[in-house]
This record gives sequence, structure tokens and C-alpha cells, in this order.
Amino acid sequence: MARDDNPLDGFGLIGLIKETGVDDAGLIEFYNDYFRYPLYRDEETAFYKALGSRKLGLTSWNPIKIFRGLREVGRRLKEKGISGNFKGEGLVQGGVVIFDSAGNPRYAYREKTGEELPVEDIAAAVKALKSET
Repeated sequence: MARDDNPLDGFGLIGLIKETGVDDAGLIEFYNDYFRYPLYRDEETAFYKALGSRKLGLTSWNPIKIFRGLREVGRRLKEKGISGNFKGEGLVQGGVVIFDSAGNPRYAYREKTGEELPVEDIAAAVKALKSET
């Protein structure tokens, strides 16, 4: 995972989860296969609340649009070799929060289900924060 141009050098990366004991095997697979950073159980769901306590919902009642959206998400997951299951409560939406060294939130992105993460925006936020120190 280390790269010479890693924009996260000098930053700690932590994953937040909201539940354990539901699909611990899937959680271990997530850690081993996709996210080799510390995981923190947000028992009080404070970060989810800070991101708006949003849940996945329909953005359209058009069944053709819904089908196309699901098919597109499935295609992208397959291309990336990402598998999943339907265990646990999968409707809560998360996001990305970047904190400065004092623990103040400086950037936030609220997950948009079915859309790619804005990796360039996140990297720019990290770079801007780095330039301040």
C-alpha cells in the first residue's frame, strides 16, 4: 500500500464501523481484503450522527432508473473485484471526515450511494491541510 507519492503520509487513517456481532466474518474480510487500517466501533454512532444520520433511500420511483443504477453499481464492484453480502444493517450512509492535528474536523464528504468517492477532492483536502502545518 505504500507509495512514494502517498498523499496520506503523516496522516492516520481509521475506519469506523457501527456494529459487530452481526457479520464478523464479513468485517474480517473487509479488513483483510480492502482496508488494512485500524477499525473503530462507533458504539454511539456519533460520526454517523455528525454526518446527518442518513439512510439509503430511493432517489426515483422509476423502476427502470432504479434497475440501471443498481446494475451500474454492480458492474463497478465486479470490475474492482469487490464482493459483499446483505448481512447487517446496510442502509446507513457514512462518509469521510478529515481532522487536523488538534482533532478539529476540516473536511467532510457525505456518502452518496452508488457514486465513486471524490478521491481527488479528498487528496486536495489532505494536501491543503498538510501545507498549513
